Amino acid sequence: MTLPEQDMEQQREQMVSRQIEQRGLRDPAVLAAMRAVPREAFVSESHRQFAYDDGPLPIAEGQTISQPYVVALMVEMLHLKPQDRVLEIGTGSGYAAAVLSRIVAEVHTVERIEQLVDFARQNLSGLDYENVQVHHGDGSLGWPDQAPYDGIIVAAGGPKIPAALKKQLVIGGRLVMPVGSEQRAQRLVRLTRVEENEYDRENLSHVRFVPLIGQQAWEKENRKWLDFF
Repeated sequence: MTLPEQDMEQQREQMVSRQIEQRGLRDPAVLAAMRAVPREAFVSESHRQFAYDDGPLPIAEGQTISQPYVVALMVEMLHLKPQDRVLEIGTGSGYAAAVLSRIVAEVHTVERIEQLVDFARQNLSGLDYENVQVHHGDGSLGWPDQAPYDGIIVAAGGPKIPAALKKQLVIGGRLVMPVGSEQRAQRLVRLTRVEENEYDRENLSHVRFVPLIGQQAWEKENRKWLDFF
């Protein structure tokens, strides 16, 4: 079922007000970006009526589009500025990259699943998000060709923060990532690079993300998690 555009706009405004502002997020740039990006354009046709529900939604290959509040929280935790360059790991459908694109100058996003690379590129190009570059590769290795980055956001959980990602932060830059010893039970971590080889780490709220698969992450996905959502 496809809802009229006006209904979607009303749902998007309610989503920002009830799911994000009422939970304490206050960054004006993040709130404006969440109001500007049509989440319904980044989910499958069969799930568009649920686009503004307070939870994740399934996309292809057992992956998900994150809960709107979690996207806003992770972006706000980076304390971004308009001139910043950001790396996202785990493009998915492209939704979080679109949100980031409304806040910063340049977004590079890496996705390991080729079907999702194509899906995200189609979604982003259809809405003219021209400051987003979607790359196909191992996200645990980052995207060194365009490093360093002012912020790195990882939309998948790993057993630890990959060394490659830490090295791609500018001094003073921040990384936000779900980290945990189980594939879909993590704690959200914020890492700030304070010196060349010195990082401050903050352990924040408990979260559940799809696993980060790669050379510096989980070797493979535990198939029992595919029906998690």
